[in-house]
Amino acid sequence: MKYKRILLKLSGEALQGSNKSVNIDPAVLEQYSEEIKALKAAGVELAIVIGGGNIFRGGQAEALGIDRVQGDYMGMLATVINAMALQSALERHGLYTRLMSGMKMEQVCEPFIRRRAIRHLEKGRIVIFGAGIGNPYFTTDSTASLRAIEVQADVVLKGTRVDGVYDKDPEKFNDAVRYNSLTFQEAYEKNLNIMDMTAFTLCMENKLPIIVFDMNKKGNLLKVAQGEEAGTLIS
Repeated sequence: MKYKRILLKLSGEALQGSNKSVNIDPAVLEQYSEEIKALKAAGVELAIVIGGGNIFRGGQAEALGIDRVQGDYMGMLATVINAMALQSALERHGLYTRLMSGMKMEQVCEPFIRRRAIRHLEKGRIVIFGAGIGNPYFTTDSTASLRAIEVQADVVLKGTRVDGVYDKDPEKFNDAVRYNSLTFQEAYEKNLNIMDMTAFTLCMENKLPIIVFDMNKKGNLLKVAQGEEAGTLIS
C-alpha cells in the first residue's frame, strides 16, 4: 500500500447523486461505504472531510440577505449533518468511526483534539471531521488540508465527479486535456481550480501531495491508495 494514512475529501453535492431533488441519496452513501470498507480492509488509516453544499453553502448567504459569518456557520452545521449520515452508513457496514467537530456540540461529536484524532487513527477507527475548522471564511478544502497536516496524513485524496484535473472543464469541452501529474507550481501558473488558494498553499508549503480522482467509479479509491494511476497527482 503506497499511502498508509489518508485524508479523503468528499463534496457535499456528491451525496445527492444524480437525484438533485434530495439532499442525501442512500444509494450514494451505500456506494461510498463499500469503497471505504474495501480501503479499510487493506489496512489504511483513514480520515474524512465532507462538504455541506448539498444542504447549505456559506457563499449563498449574501443572496439570502444573511450575514457572511452567519452563513459560514450555517454551512459548518450542514457539514455535520452530512458527516453524521456518512458515519451512520459506515457503522452499518461494521466500521468503527469517530466524528470530531471544529465547533463544540458534545451530544453528537467529540471536540477536535489533534492527539486524540491521531490515536483514533492508530486504533483503526475512521475519523470524520465536521464543522470545518470552526471559523468562518475557511472552506472545507482548507479544513481537509489543515486536518491532513495536523494528523500527519501521507496524501489528500479529493474525490470528484471527474477522473482528474483537466486544462478546462471536461463536462463542457470535448477537447479538454487531462493531466496525469502536475507540480504545485505548474498548477498555480496554469490557474487550475483544484482547491481554494488557502488549501492549496497549505499543501504546497507542507509538501503534502493531492490526488484528484473520480470517487464514483467503483474500485477507484483503493486503486489510488495503492499508487495506481487513477487520477491526477499534484506534488
